[in-house]
Amino acid sequence: MIKRIALVIQYDGSGYKGWQNQKNFRTIQGTIEEKIAELDPIRPVKVIAAGRTDSGVHASGQVVHFDCTGPIPINKWTSALNGRLPASIKVLEAVEVSIDWHACYSAKYRRYRYSIFNGSYPNLFLQNISWHKYRVRLDIDLMRDALNDLLGLHDFAAFQKAGSNRPNSLTTVQEVSICRDGDIVTAEIQASGFLYGMVRLLMGQLVAVGEKRLSIEDFKFRWRKGLRSEVKEAAPPHGLCLIRVGYGEKIFSKEKSFDTFPSFSLPMFESSKISKDLQD
Repeated sequence: MIKRIALVIQYDGSGYKGWQNQKNFRTIQGTIEEKIAELDPIRPVKVIAAGRTDSGVHASGQVVHFDCTGPIPINKWTSALNGRLPASIKVLEAVEVSIDWHACYSAKYRRYRYSIFNGSYPNLFLQNISWHKYRVRLDIDLMRDALNDLLGLHDFAAFQKAGSNRPNSLTTVQEVSICRDGDIVTAEIQASGFLYGMVRLLMGQLVAVGEKRLSIEDFKFRWRKGLRSEVKEAAPPHGLCLIRVGYGEKIFSKEKSFDTFPSFSLPMFESSKISKDLQD
């Protein structure tokens, strides 16, 4: 009998060519399908994700599903896969769902976090999970004003990369936030769905606002008029993480379905204070 299994997974996307299978490239989907096939080889394996993350993008709360026919109990799938998957991919939980449940189409929202390291000097331990912007101290108030204007149902064609097969560029942004904690700036965006490349293009424009290279008025004009040709800066992928996918019903246990991507707090470097401490 065919069973449908849903997984909540996390992965470091640094060494992968994104989620979706690509010939001659290492992808998250291909790696997971290969390991599932070792455990349940009776039928071709296809793993469907709630969101197709780009090359280099991370996930701490990605949700996927696949169908299987083998005898492996549901409570054994997590350990069985984690014992085979590389260290950069981890399964947090596996549950059986109805055969008509769909990781992508059943989702009510996806939530992404983008992390920016706004310190003056490089940080080795943050370089794979944040965008280092060091030349200008970002103006969070300006960025917040620009971000809040995105709430609601809008056409976000200005933030869609070429190559999308979506019939339109409409989506509903449900929640937005941006904050600073020392040298770390964190933006979170929750929407019913995201266009191809949407968050990275949006963050590129938002950082330009924070650096005062782009006015809020011009920012709004570009996306409201769908001026994709004017949106030329995309934030790098390594600062982006899919942190949560929400459904109408409870699928996974609460503690495992919530965000597990770490939030960092780094104080601003105060050279005068450090010098004084060293002299005392």
